[in-house]
Amino acid sequence: MNRLIGRLAALDVAGLRLARTVAHTPRAERAVRAYSTLGQHGALWLALGAAGAALDGGRGARWRRATLAVAAAYGANQAVKLAVRRRRPRLAGLPPLIGTPTQLSFPSAHAATSAAAVHAFRHLLPRGPLRAAAVAMTWSRLYLGVHYPSDIVAGVALGAAIGRIGDDR
Repeated sequence: MNRLIGRLAALDVAGLRLARTVAHTPRAERAVRAYSTLGQHGALWLALGAAGAALDGGRGARWRRATLAVAAAYGANQAVKLAVRRRRPRLAGLPPLIGTPTQLSFPSAHAATSAAAVHAFRHLLPRGPLRAAAVAMTWSRLYLGVHYPSDIVAGVALGAAIGRIGDDR
């Protein structure tokens, strides 16, 4: 069992190292950092939901329910993060490219809120652009070096489970 855990940990670090070194240019890093900042505390998805509720009068209740699911995913993520207390990654020679509100890493709140948004908003917005925006938000955290791949996987699983509750279809 210890060997398996060791191998999984090594894969986690290797995946992070790959994401942290491939396709990095100053311009790309600035763009990814700017986009990732929009996802802090689920802000992008919460703002999208609030705008939908305000502007789409006929489906306002559906927008509110979906937005509450994103907020619930963020809250659940924070509870798990506080219980697990996994530290953020540190790669020698590859410092993180963005600051974070805490030093806790597992699970990724960006991934959780993005996955929740994909499921909760899927009947309210075009699926392709919604998924693309969520994948980009999730991937940004690896690219910037602030999460391990396993943090992302756990965040997506948590957010997807909660986001399905917000989809009232």
